[in-house]
Amino acid sequence: MLTDRQRSVLDFIQSEQREKGITPSTREIQNHFGFASQTSVMQYISTLARKGFLDRHARKARALVTPVQKVRITDIPIYGQIPAGMATLTEQTVLGHVSLDARSANASRNARMFALKVRGDSMVNAHILDSDIVILDDRREARNGDIVAALIDGETTLKRFVIEHGRPYLRAENPRYPDQRPAHDLRIQGVMVSLIRRQPNGGTRQQAVSSAKHGKGR
Repeated sequence: MLTDRQRSVLDFIQSEQREKGITPSTREIQNHFGFASQTSVMQYISTLARKGFLDRHARKARALVTPVQKVRITDIPIYGQIPAGMATLTEQTVLGHVSLDARSANASRNARMFALKVRGDSMVNAHILDSDIVILDDRREARNGDIVAALIDGETTLKRFVIEHGRPYLRAENPRYPDQRPAHDLRIQGVMVSLIRRQPNGGTRQQAVSSAKHGKGR
């Protein structure tokens, strides 16, 4: 995940490389953004390199190389909150956007992704916590064991999708919550492909999701 300023610095570096054929110097980056010192520039560069958006070659002038072929950045809208508890109605309010490397988000090339902020503790055993941000693909077909955002009898929730004896239902990853079986309708709104967690130091950590990692429906 990139912050808005980190994305701006990366965009400026890529733009200069495309237009001039060389990487901007730390002084040029400092002047462009009005940073107080080159130390601030180096902190941004180090962060972008650590997150895999820049390659750095030591002892070379203007030695930044953006791995354009390796990174496909996607801006993903965050639509309100989704309960990880009992199903409830939620308003689709745009809270902002997150910028992710689509490949590390485990998304398909034709993916159409959106994000939701988690509220509740029904998915804690799948390592999904209150206030996490889940990234979902609304074009991916849900398979047995996938974690999904689902509309069940007109209400939205985040649960594990389970099929038993040909019948689908939703299962929590917390024994305090019962299974949710549709009385009339169960629609999958998106399959979870990645997770973003805010760290105690104010940073974030992105994690791809696979059904095998968290276990199939039981």
